Amino acid sequence: MAYLPRIVDTELDQLLPGLPALAIEGAKGVGKTATAARRAETVFALDDPAVLEVVTADPGIIDTGPYPVLLDEWQRQPPIWDHVRRRVDGGAAPGSYLLTGSAIPVEAPVHSGAGRIVSIRMRPLSLAERELAEPTVSLAQMLSGTRPAIGGTSDVDLARYVDEIFASGFPGIRPLPARARRAQLDGYLTRIVERDFPEQGQAVRRPETLRSWLIAYAAATAGTASYNTLGQAAAGESGPPAKTTTIAYREVLSQLYLLDPVPGWVPGRNHFGKAGQAPKHHLVDPALAARLLGVDPGALLRGESPGPRIPRDGTLLGALFESLVTLGVRTYAQAAEARTRHLHTRDGAHEADLIIERADQKVVAIEVKLAAAPGGDSIKHLTWLKDRIGDDLLDAAVITTGQHAYRREDGIAVIPAVLLGP
Repeated sequence: MAYLPRIVDTELDQLLPGLPALAIEGAKGVGKTATAARRAETVFALDDPAVLEVVTADPGIIDTGPYPVLLDEWQRQPPIWDHVRRRVDGGAAPGSYLLTGSAIPVEAPVHSGAGRIVSIRMRPLSLAERELAEPTVSLAQMLSGTRPAIGGTSDVDLARYVDEIFASGFPGIRPLPARARRAQLDGYLTRIVERDFPEQGQAVRRPETLRSWLIAYAAATAGTASYNTLGQAAAGESGPPAKTTTIAYREVLSQLYLLDPVPGWVPGRNHFGKAGQAPKHHLVDPALAARLLGVDPGALLRGESPGPRIPRDGTLLGALFESLVTLGVRTYAQAAEARTRHLHTRDGAHEADLIIERADQKVVAIEVKLAAAPGGDSIKHLTWLKDRIGDDLLDAAVITTGQHAYRREDGIAVIPAVLLGP
């Protein structure tokens, strides 16, 4: 399968020449190994039992080069992290080590690696990486505060966006025929329960309960439902799972990078003190949410919402479209050295689906709308935010399913989802 260029490639090319050790982290199947291997001269695949045995017996073998050395699935041998850290402390040259990991190890390394090993998150393919259209609007330029010109046209319609929700951003799953893709997504979810949970030291006594909780989480996509609400929605014949059980689920799923919630934004300049801090729920890929809910493209377009009833504003399709857009925005924001948050005031009067925050706390605000043109509510929220934070709002945009990118007279950008890029 031909390699699809990734946005994280640019980050690696910028960082590797100046840093002795980089760790690429993310869920299984997002493409970490393929991306890292393109830069490695030596590869140790630690998910191969024979390789793992050799490295366990003689960790120094990784120091014989040639460099860069890739330690793939390093979490299979957690002490290797501390070995690399010590090598960095000892003066390892820039570009010496690449580590990839698809889980936070249960047996944590002695040292966090802070200041020695720099971690980069890798997610499934964004819309820009899927090459549906050439992006004409740069999030990095919007973050520059220059209010760039907004333009461009896309022929991607609503039906195609729905197809992209189901197509998946996992590079190895995406090219498959529809039925094979569904089977692979089912297998991915099954492996989480049957193999990944035990490997994280958490045996699943009742797989059906874990699956029910995952279905409830999927139904809560792009919403801020409480974890108590999710637990109630996952209730079986014997009632809802115990809180201790659902906390364990969340911890392990987070360790596996399967849960990818967007934290609430708390303004650093005290513009207003009533911002909620509850995260917005997202799975690492909206295709997994759609598969858990058993929905198909036709049902989504008809407005059907299978699965447990979780409070949400709008339709399930709108939530999954927001999750698809969020996946991309987080990738573009990371490349621009910015953080992704969301805003929801505690009284529920105002919100912004995505807040992209620079290091100086200035932001770009984004609303995501399942429509060809922005509605009044989305404009209202963005206008309110501008009134509250003034020049700290670098730019504001509504991401749509429409064809044309443009800037409104009030300065708010309107951008089809496929035309936004890094």
